[in-house]
Amino acid sequence: MANETLNSQNLHEVTFQKLRSLLVEGKIAPGSKLNERELAESLNVSRTPIREAIRRLAADGLVELIANRGAIAVQLTLEDVIHTFDVIADLEGFSGELAANNISDATLSELEALQYEMMASYARRDLSGYYQLNLRIHHLINQAANNPVLSRLFTQVNARIEALRFRSNQDGVKWEKAVEEHQEMLDALKARDAKRMRKIMMQHVHNKRDVVVQLLKSEISLEAIKS
Repeated sequence: MANETLNSQNLHEVTFQKLRSLLVEGKIAPGSKLNERELAESLNVSRTPIREAIRRLAADGLVELIANRGAIAVQLTLEDVIHTFDVIADLEGFSGELAANNISDATLSELEALQYEMMASYARRDLSGYYQLNLRIHHLINQAANNPVLSRLFTQVNARIEALRFRSNQDGVKWEKAVEEHQEMLDALKARDAKRMRKIMMQHVHNKRDVVVQLLKSEISLEAIKS
């Protein structure tokens, strides 16, 4: 019985992570309706774990539950995107500053290992693998800040723009710049330079914001031409 419960929990978690990846990587486009039957068939599961995953994704801010329409992949306005990135820049800057003051040698070693793996994904141009490692690095820095309230707030707000952060690295030049910034973060943490770390983290997020805004404006202009 215990094994059955564990397997059920694993199935629900795996389903949640798979559905989350589809949203973050843009395989389910913003504004699209999440069809439970189709998702259950494509992921080879029953509709029960799909429903639970959708509820969790709604709580995370990646999905909207709309009366008479069902579950819709969140679609932010340009203003929403700018405001959210600006908030995240401050949160990540504060997180980086605290992390530089509080980080342990063990966590630094873990970050170095993740950085090495992330660079390997970058060399292979494996954007999906790169992004997953990138996310782990950002969360680890956030945890190193040792402020649970900040961690919860960061996770909650960042979920709204994860898909856009993923897309920001699809430009080769911008991706290379992001990789360089990650090395600068590691160097600042090793030096325990809180002021520099705050500046790097905020600039990193602002650069991503600028890439995303440019991308969205181009898409808006293209849609206007088509219509």
